[in-house]
Amino acid sequence: MTRRVLALTLIPATFALAACGGSKDTKSADGKGPITVTANDTECAVTRTEAPAGQIEFSVSNKGTKINEFYVYAEGDRIMGEVENIAPGLTRKFLVEVAEPGKYETACKPGMVGKGIRSPFTVTGASAAAQTDDAKINAATASYARYVASQSDALLTRTTEFVGLVKAGKVDEAKTLYPVARSYWERIEPVAESFGDLDPKIDGREDVVAEGMKFTGYHRLEQDLWVKGLQADSNAIADQLLADVTTIVAQAKEVKFNGLQLANGSKALLDEMATGKITGEEERYSHTDLWDFAANWEGSKGAIAALRPVLEERDAALVASYDKRAAALDALVAKHQKGDGYQLYTELSPIEIRALSDALDAVAEDVSKVAGVVAAK
Repeated sequence: MTRRVLALTLIPATFALAACGGSKDTKSADGKGPITVTANDTECAVTRTEAPAGQIEFSVSNKGTKINEFYVYAEGDRIMGEVENIAPGLTRKFLVEVAEPGKYETACKPGMVGKGIRSPFTVTGASAAAQTDDAKINAATASYARYVASQSDALLTRTTEFVGLVKAGKVDEAKTLYPVARSYWERIEPVAESFGDLDPKIDGREDVVAEGMKFTGYHRLEQDLWVKGLQADSNAIADQLLADVTTIVAQAKEVKFNGLQLANGSKALLDEMATGKITGEEERYSHTDLWDFAANWEGSKGAIAALRPVLEERDAALVASYDKRAAALDALVAKHQKGDGYQLYTELSPIEIRALSDALDAVAEDVSKVAGVVAAK
């Protein structure tokens, strides 16, 4: 990714309510129930700005002309949950687990850029009990934590090697390792992205300059290696990348997951594929987008695999449909393997891109239902 950059635009709750155009507050007697969010290109109307600690459901409608996203942030811009790729005219339900009472923020991001249109959000009451005592859910989160830890270790190892090659001026070798190192990032992207401004420093595209940030990280080095040649500050950029990755790897390994995070993370990875990878804009200099596409897909499957015992017990039909559609996408991805990697994006025909997009959409339809299955008690 990354379009997640960060200027504060707080919208008072009273304005947000007035701007919603009469959306119904679905609050129930116990303060729970879905919270309606009506987004357009300039506003993000949240009908209720507080909810009890625990599972919170949002229903986000995009009434604008741009693709939109919706986020719940904790202090320090820590992402508690997100729903991406909401096309104009669509409504997406979104479940997030917020166990601790306190001050949070909601945000819509029309056009998927910038810090978004933010509103304060309060989580009330006492700390919520653990989401579930279901042994299968607990086993799933433990399994996924091990997956994130293993991918994080490999990310740090490969990035260290990549930085070393850049600093040694070994351009061809650095180009070869670049998509390999990034694959580990892409597999755990929703986890890695959840830590404030580290994500745009590590994975921000050149667009971040327009949003007031310095262009650094993987994509700055991608530009140096493929387009401009190594620059006077390339070594410093490489050192900063390694420092930032080291920090984010340590943080990622400390995350305590819940079942909804796995479900939402799996869907978020598919959204990343649909909005950044299938378009060829992520790796605009190296055109190694299919590496990212495959890695996002592997990460999404990893989260679903961890949840599989839960899903098989609660909705076997959904698992059967997912398996069929996942196999179709697997076959298409395999078709584009080339040596130890993948074809360049520029080698794909429009028909091949369309086929990947259609297969991805089919899988995403099933994965979008997983959070609801996991949330059911």
